[in-house]
Amino acid sequence: MDTGDTIRLQLVVHYDGSDFHGWQFQPELRTVQGVLEAALSRLADSPRTVVGSGRTDTGVHATGQVACVDLPSRWLARDLRRSLNAVLPRDVWIERVEHVRPDFHPRYEAVRRTYTYRVGTAPEAASPFHGPWCWPVEHALDPSLLHSAAGLVVGTHSFRSLAKTGQPERGYVCTVHQASWGEWEWGMAFTITANRYLHHMVRYMVGTMVDVARGRRPLLDLTALLEEVEGKETSPPAPPQGLFLTHVEYPVDILPDPVRHPESRSSAKA
Repeated sequence: MDTGDTIRLQLVVHYDGSDFHGWQFQPELRTVQGVLEAALSRLADSPRTVVGSGRTDTGVHATGQVACVDLPSRWLARDLRRSLNAVLPRDVWIERVEHVRPDFHPRYEAVRRTYTYRVGTAPEAASPFHGPWCWPVEHALDPSLLHSAAGLVVGTHSFRSLAKTGQPERGYVCTVHQASWGEWEWGMAFTITANRYLHHMVRYMVGTMVDVARGRRPLLDLTALLEEVEGKETSPPAPPQGLFLTHVEYPVDILPDPVRHPESRSSAKA
């Protein structure tokens, strides 16, 4: 990122992932990072790099992705939010812009991330006005089995059996702080908060839990997967369109001295 007479600004980003090849910039492909960088470069009249809190895959959505960018110090948070939303495409929207510390990093300083996965059990879930943002299974799910399954994943476990194959740099152990199922308008939604995630981990969890709740496999299978019992395989992953990154949590010290940037505390209502 830039140095010198610049400020670092944090963006809270919403996007519909349906027409994106994920978050991360890829030449010749439409990505969220690429769209944001193009818009910011246009506004700043110079190339800009956006750093996100993490990657989302093709088809995954966000209502709480966090990113940051360095811009000339003349920019005010409220002005940037207004200008960005004026030039961004309809499937990306900036909820909030705030000044942050010059050395703030949205990925490495995140302490928890929350995802929600929507499963559609009502016939209406298959409508073109709902289906792109949920997994329409159109089958009843046993709520008690879903709640029991969610409780099993809370805590510190190896999630190797519930993730895409391949050795991650930081190993397979993650700490799940909260996991629960609740109702949404057309079905059930799974919400999970953890310190980190393995690739496709939430989607494999949901795919397996839905199979349990439909009576396709016993609840004990999930315990066996967490214990890495030999020969036990996960269910296929749930499709990407039901998954939303909803919140990224940071320590309280990411904001700068409010005397230096008194308008930076919130631009959401600007």
